[in-house]
Amino acid sequence: MIHGHRPRKRFGQNFLADPHYAQRIVDAVDPKPGDNLVEIGPGLAALTDSLIERAGHMSAVEIDRDLATRLRERFAADRLTLYEADALTFDFATLGDALRIVGNLPYNISSPLLFHLATYEARLRDIHVMLQREVVARMTASPATADYGRLSVMLQARFRVTRLFTVPAGAFRPAPKVESAVARLAPLRESRPVIVDEALFARIVAAAFGQRRKTLRNALSALVDESALRSAGIDPGSRGETLSVDDYVRLTNALAGPTGPRGATSPPRR
Repeated sequence: MIHGHRPRKRFGQNFLADPHYAQRIVDAVDPKPGDNLVEIGPGLAALTDSLIERAGHMSAVEIDRDLATRLRERFAADRLTLYEADALTFDFATLGDALRIVGNLPYNISSPLLFHLATYEARLRDIHVMLQREVVARMTASPATADYGRLSVMLQARFRVTRLFTVPAGAFRPAPKVESAVARLAPLRESRPVIVDEALFARIVAAAFGQRRKTLRNALSALVDESALRSAGIDPGSRGETLSVDDYVRLTNALAGPTGPRGATSPPRR
């Protein structure tokens, strides 16, 4: 039990308990009065107190009913607007624009939650999240490195991703078996690459990294033939991890003509 609450494995609950690291995260966010601040999974409020103190008011999304009850008892409604919901399905568009997302994300849903948040890119000012250190390594990885993969490409096509600092396992209760790291994601805005067909881009990236040992000739065979790869300046014998974000964008845009890849109808946008 931690402060009268038993951590629930199904929610991936590991609560930040070290005030030093909590303060470092709040300082990195640097909230100001009037900021549209949203915390995902405030839990036992290790960050919430200081965030509200600086911002004056914030919103939060909490899936655990017991914790939501405690948060409502602790914070007045004019200080904390609480949504008892699953962040994986929550519609962040209902919270307005210039969103500043903050959260200690559960390790078991970190990648799908990041993909979900990325769909609100146009409404985001920034994201500050604490994740498993290995996930942050994938988010910030460069091409032709072991950590570079689908998550790297999909996020870096939309955000400038920066690892800020690591957090040891001992800073949490219960202590996880891995270290964590804090990352900042800032939308690229005007420097964001133009992707003609976002759904096709996602399909190409997913296929390229579906089986890392495959060459692109084989990995993308259902979407594009060798001649189209060569026309886009892509070596069919290369592997997905060797292509940069710009390479994936160029390939997508080359294929996203009126008839789409291989003469098929272009996939619908999501």
